[in-house]
Amino acid sequence: MVHTENRIDYISYCASYVLAYTASRLGYVYLAGIVLMLEALLLYMMNLKRTGNLTDLRGLFSLSWVGGEGIACLQLSRLQSDWKTLTWICFFLAYFCFISGYDIAVGKSGEEAQQDRYGIEKNARQARRILICVILLGAGSVFCFLLEAVVLGFIPLFSPEPHAYSYFHISGVHYFTVSCILIPALSVLYVRLTEKWTAFRFAVLAAGNLTAVGLPILCVSRFQLLFAVGFAAVVYLMLYRHVTWKMIVTAFIILIPVYVLLTVARRHDITYLNGIFEMKYDKMPIFITQPYIYVANNYENFNCMVAQLPEFSMGLRMLFPVFALTGLKFVFPQVTAFPLYTTKEELTTVTLFYDAYYDFGFIGIILLAFVLGCMAAWMTRWVENSRNPAAYLFYGQIAIYLGLSFFTTWFSNPTTWFWLAATFAMYVFIGYQVQGRSSK
Repeated sequence: MVHTENRIDYISYCASYVLAYTASRLGYVYLAGIVLMLEALLLYMMNLKRTGNLTDLRGLFSLSWVGGEGIACLQLSRLQSDWKTLTWICFFLAYFCFISGYDIAVGKSGEEAQQDRYGIEKNARQARRILICVILLGAGSVFCFLLEAVVLGFIPLFSPEPHAYSYFHISGVHYFTVSCILIPALSVLYVRLTEKWTAFRFAVLAAGNLTAVGLPILCVSRFQLLFAVGFAAVVYLMLYRHVTWKMIVTAFIILIPVYVLLTVARRHDITYLNGIFEMKYDKMPIFITQPYIYVANNYENFNCMVAQLPEFSMGLRMLFPVFALTGLKFVFPQVTAFPLYTTKEELTTVTLFYDAYYDFGFIGIILLAFVLGCMAAWMTRWVENSRNPAAYLFYGQIAIYLGLSFFTTWFSNPTTWFWLAATFAMYVFIGYQVQGRSSK
């Protein structure tokens, strides 16, 4: 059942989508892109007004999916072309079914919970256990990183090879190496929960966060670094519910140079990148073209798949995490043999719904979007009512996945499920309480 105040979402989305589709078909690609980007902003602002939550899951997905589609519609690269009608239909269904699932889930459980129910109290026991988690994650990540460096014989940051970061992993081990990116978010929780500070506790948090930043830099992984920062930022906003322009500017001042340096460390110069991106306007600066391609081309890759896919994989793509995490991919190597349909060999990132379509076509899009919408509504209510601070870690990860829905197939990625499993283990450990004992 759709709430009356949410009906405007459906009306404005459908109207803007028809307008964007028509404009694109008539050749007015800039108009199509602007319409969808403005609609994404409108949808986000309406959700923000309703919930008062900057990290509202529905709002984040609206901004990323519809906004990313609008960016792609601009066709600033020669790699881009007019989308198939079926591609337009799939993109439309992805958002429409998501908000439908969200509203149905909310309707079945009563009115949406008020966002002012967010908040956790000081708790020394939980703070101590979070500190233990930080120690275990940091030590485990460092050990596994050193193991990979010794076995593989190189560290990506110091390797002369342009794509060394792509080969720096040992199957089953690298999951632990990159799990240090959960530490900054844990640190935010610890600061909120702890009742007193000691030199040891400060040193543990400092070492843990240096590990969470240092290992992605040594691995030359821009994604892991941005994920660690973004994850911590989401948890912070959930706990403190405010952000200032000074914070935003400071974050950009720090992150942009690091991002650029990591790009240089990958041995990717501007000439090389521009040759791959094939921008229509050759003089466009790289700090615009790179983010643009990393958003827009993912939608183009989806369109390539729609045009070229000969048959559906009937669930094997979405089930890949099961084969990977259990080791069955070595028993059934055919599950890794599916070709990737992209505009260019070097540009392999895809959207959240790529594998859903690969498995079942537009039916897969409908099912995944609806389930994600229901999950987002349930997750919001669950976190609001949970007394376990680790619940925020689940919400924060889902917020990143929906907020970067244009970036990759999160839920058919084994690393995603490994992080969620690790978070579940921490949830049980942090929340467990022996009956009769004080929380202190």
